[in-house]
Amino acid sequence: LNLPSFHCTPTDSSKIHYEKFWLYRHCSSVQQRDRQAQKAGQLFSGLLAMNVVFLGSAFISSMIFNQVAITLADVWILLSILKVLCLFWIIYYLLGTSQQPHAVLYRDSHAGAIWIRGSVLLFGSCSILLNVFQIGYSTILIHCKSRVEIVFPSIGILFICTQAYFLWHHSKDCIQVQHNFTRCGLMLTIATNLLLWLLAVTNDTLHMEIEAQLREVERRFAGNETALCTCPNTTICKVFQKGYILLYPFNTEYCLVCCSVLYVMWKNVGRRISHHHVPHTKPKFKLQGVVFGPLLGAVAVIIGACVFMMYQIQATSLEPTRQVFVIYYSYYIVLLPLMSVGAVIGTIIHALEKKELDTMKNPTRSLDVILLMGAALGQIGMSYFSIVALVATDPRDLLNSLILSYSVLLIFQNITQNVFVIDGLHRRSKQENVSVLELGQEIRKASLSYIHTYSHLSWRRRVLREISFFLVLCNIILWVMPTFGAHPVFENGIERSFYGYSTWFVIVNFGLPLGVFYRMHSVGGLLEVYVTA
Repeated sequence: LNLPSFHCTPTDSSKIHYEKFWLYRHCSSVQQRDRQAQKAGQLFSGLLAMNVVFLGSAFISSMIFNQVAITLADVWILLSILKVLCLFWIIYYLLGTSQQPHAVLYRDSHAGAIWIRGSVLLFGSCSILLNVFQIGYSTILIHCKSRVEIVFPSIGILFICTQAYFLWHHSKDCIQVQHNFTRCGLMLTIATNLLLWLLAVTNDTLHMEIEAQLREVERRFAGNETALCTCPNTTICKVFQKGYILLYPFNTEYCLVCCSVLYVMWKNVGRRISHHHVPHTKPKFKLQGVVFGPLLGAVAVIIGACVFMMYQIQATSLEPTRQVFVIYYSYYIVLLPLMSVGAVIGTIIHALEKKELDTMKNPTRSLDVILLMGAALGQIGMSYFSIVALVATDPRDLLNSLILSYSVLLIFQNITQNVFVIDGLHRRSKQENVSVLELGQEIRKASLSYIHTYSHLSWRRRVLREISFFLVLCNIILWVMPTFGAHPVFENGIERSFYGYSTWFVIVNFGLPLGVFYRMHSVGGLLEVYVTA
């Protein structure tokens, strides 16, 4: 959890490594030179990342539109080179930079929350298994596969393991030495993860397209092989194939989570935390005082799991029935308004409370806000595309009207939840850990009006915790359903027939990963709102 506290070590001025840059060597003061050098270092490292991303994007785009000149193997070679460079830098940071005297004088405890580091380990483990399945599958089909298809995931396993270890142990570092080299290394690693995400989205598009086309082939030519390089009829090959399909979405999430953690580390390079920002107590996660939120959330999760399993069973057949689509969208139409009402009530309670806003500089919180707003654009954008398609076709049809209602409600739910979470993240936590003696003295001094106000505030905080916990469980089930393969936005065929096969695939495969990331990131934000309520 993001605990609003800082750990800092008492330091004297001799331990501070002020930044230097040759453009600002004639600045009048050391502090001014330090600030200007910090901005210049961030600018140059940002330019490095921008150029790497543009180069990789050009390769990936060329692979999509001209597979003769630039092949997938060429893209893998480029990404392998970037991974190796990142590995060299991470190892140097672990063994060299972080081991220098006074290298890490401060640690930002807002950064590297336990839930996000746990996500890195979870998604990293799934990504490692994904690469293992890819290696096994390519080894079986080595007669028709390139050797690059074995080398690339092998380097990927080493990269994932090293990066996960690095982020788990050093995500809170405010490094005070080798500022520019560290910034460039972090930005290079961010750019590499972004390109891996872009490639994963592109490959997921091709993978889903192949699956849909194979279903058409199976309807017409049941039991006939249509490709030369196909998985042989063996159990181990089927396991590799199914495991790869199942674990593929976790790779995109791993890349996005790593980018967010690395960005906070980049912002914290050279950051010095003053002593007066250190609070005395840390809010802890407790389930005391919440009943209805966990109860309603558990009901939503159980029903959602049943709907999900029903849809997946149907989806494994040739074609999901119309009835299962109606059940799937009906579940969302019931759940999304409840989530929206809860978020609106929580926002109103925040407005009524006289709790101070936390205006202290916090890179982690700033990034949380940006990620929530940016990731929500995935679902909101897809919803608007669906609304246009449905209104232009036949909105009076039962399934079309359900999808239309679902799209409108999804937009409203994303907006209300973002407002609630962002407002909650900017509220200062109430310091409740006081001794019994101090509490008794305060009660004796308080007037009746004060006690009346305090009781109302306590009730409001309980409601905030109930709402936050309910939204946490709802976002978890809404994260699980699309992550593990429920993609009715493509399977229902309505938007696909309106926009065309290729266009709708591009929209879905850029919107769905962002939507999954939004749900996962919302869980972390809502947990922090719950803790600080």
